[in-house]
Amino acid sequence: MKKIKLGNSELEVGEISLGCMRMNELSKKDAAEVIENALDCGVDLFDHADIYGGGESEEVFADAIGMNDDVREKMKLQTKCGIRKGFFDFSKDHILESVEGSLRRLKTDYVDTLLLHRPDALMEPEEVAEAFTELKESGKVRYFGVSNQNPMQMELLSKYLKDDLIINQLQLSLVHTPMIDAGFNVNMQNDPAIVRDSNVIEYCRLNDISIQAWSPFQHGMIEGPFIGNEAFPEVNAKLQELAEKKGVTDSAIATAWILRHPAHIQPVVGTMNKGRLQDIVKASDIELSRQEWYELYRAAGNDLP
Repeated sequence: MKKIKLGNSELEVGEISLGCMRMNELSKKDAAEVIENALDCGVDLFDHADIYGGGESEEVFADAIGMNDDVREKMKLQTKCGIRKGFFDFSKDHILESVEGSLRRLKTDYVDTLLLHRPDALMEPEEVAEAFTELKESGKVRYFGVSNQNPMQMELLSKYLKDDLIINQLQLSLVHTPMIDAGFNVNMQNDPAIVRDSNVIEYCRLNDISIQAWSPFQHGMIEGPFIGNEAFPEVNAKLQELAEKKGVTDSAIATAWILRHPAHIQPVVGTMNKGRLQDIVKASDIELSRQEWYELYRAAGNDLP
């Protein structure tokens, strides 16, 4: 699999990562097979969060892989914090407590990246900066990022941080493209022209912040997959056409569509199916032409001006 660098850091990872939200649903044996299969496929960044499975997903992951120093060197671990029951919390105390919990469950001394999961309207950036500094100086977190934040939220936070943010994790799939749509419809009086995220994709490119695409096969937030969904006939027909042409699956084509963007976006795929991951990672070797990329975009229901 091709490698990418995350932001301006020294972290070099496979361009497709594995989201571990559903790992708590697996047995220890099955989880071990999923993790080993991912590593064999070149997937070496594993995305966690303190809320996934109420913390159980991190526990299952570490137990399944038999976490030790030799195992730890094979992978990059990422976790997220800030979502609590009924509210968001970027307080220093919660960030520090959350990281301690994740380290304990993951059975490791450090995580490579820590992301703030959802924007907290009551964020005190000075307090976040204190937490980040303490975590960095103690060696418990190597790099920091955010998730679901717009440019001004990142600017406000960055004003107080000692280190650059290297990641912004954002929802992106072939049928969820608001960060791309507005760029096509500048000065137009139509719905796609509405700038919903303050030009976040351009901001991240300008500031060397890697975008990680969550739910790359979903429509809506939690409605389910669009691939193979009869509610999306045109895009599925085009996916299947290109899949047959290139000898891969429709999921690989949907992933390749994200990888084709010059922002070097890293899809976070959440499958716990070994065969499906093996199919998906073939996207790293697929070259979509500019015409094919646009054909897929239009088939997903988007009109070009």
